[in-house]
Amino acid sequence: MAAGPLSGVRLLDLTDERAIYGAKLLADLGADVVRPEPPEGDALRKRGPHHAQNGESLWFAYFGSSRRFLRTDVNNASEVAQLQQLLERADIVITCDGGFAVDLLDVQGARQHRPGLVHIAVSSFGDSGPWKDFQAPDLIAGALGGAVAATGVPETTPLKTFGELNFMVSGTYAAIAALSALYYARATGEGQRVSVPVHECITSCLEQVLMMSWYGEKMGRGRILPRQGGTHWSMAFTVMPAKSGAIMTTPMPDFDAQLAWLVEEDAHQDLLEEKYHDPANLPMYIGRMMQVMREWVAGQDPEELFLKAQERHAPYGWVLPIERLADNPQLAAREWFVPFQVGDTTLQGPGAPFRFSETPWQYRPPEAITADMVVSELGWETSR
Repeated sequence: MAAGPLSGVRLLDLTDERAIYGAKLLADLGADVVRPEPPEGDALRKRGPHHAQNGESLWFAYFGSSRRFLRTDVNNASEVAQLQQLLERADIVITCDGGFAVDLLDVQGARQHRPGLVHIAVSSFGDSGPWKDFQAPDLIAGALGGAVAATGVPETTPLKTFGELNFMVSGTYAAIAALSALYYARATGEGQRVSVPVHECITSCLEQVLMMSWYGEKMGRGRILPRQGGTHWSMAFTVMPAKSGAIMTTPMPDFDAQLAWLVEEDAHQDLLEEKYHDPANLPMYIGRMMQVMREWVAGQDPEELFLKAQERHAPYGWVLPIERLADNPQLAAREWFVPFQVGDTTLQGPGAPFRFSETPWQYRPPEAITADMVVSELGWETSR
């Protein structure tokens, strides 16, 4: 196993798509992660997109990285017993309700045998409440968690976020919970069960929306934050169309500097009029500033405008097309893209969202192990 900040940490991965990203984060940081799968293979290996030549799942090559996969026949009592032995030697187990082999294992009993065991229990809605038995794939999770309601513009229906970002959120929270509970267990010898409901993970990302709902009337805004597409609730940030692209623009935090830039470009129109500089007319000024900027931005190249904004310390964000992101010089300079093994083919894939100076992140190709290796060759000795 490669050295990393989590080198020596043993993790049993019993997740589905709701938390597999969390297991990936810990595996790539050097944890020794074993993921059991049925004899016919992990159901998530069927997730698209697939490699055009060998048919392997590119999705699984990324989310299933840096793990040892153990084929386990749930109808074979000895193999299930070996899986229970792994559980009782683990430092962390991450489960998703309904995940493969979860119902066959005695996690509570394992915690009694190993008091320092950390159990991260990821579910759609938690252990209690009227929705506790409901199921929610990513689309439904985003809708019930409020993320969908806050997307799009008033003229359209709400929008689903791209991919499975809701489950990326819950996976990240699962990893944070695992590290926090492991830290406590190492300090006190006391493990614990941590419940991580996807529903609450998503809702926790809507602090701005909830603040407006609870306190909007006191702010003179109303209780419901309207869907505003690419516009911030302050109305002073928005994504604007430019020549051959788009860019997020704002006159904040320095309205005077933005006005001076527009004056230099002879694009300020009527913004110098005295009425706009009366503090009582700030909302009107913001609205007019954004109108003027929209007309100005429409004639600009987004990349050139982004670079000019950086020179002026203006927080503009060029909306990078995916194909430009794949060739992004910043990511290339930091060697963010890494080789991934997909069957017998090596492809470039996304790297880690963090970088450790002394114990670096490292992608490791998946490794298949067999049931007769579990106790004798895995290195998960009973003394730990």
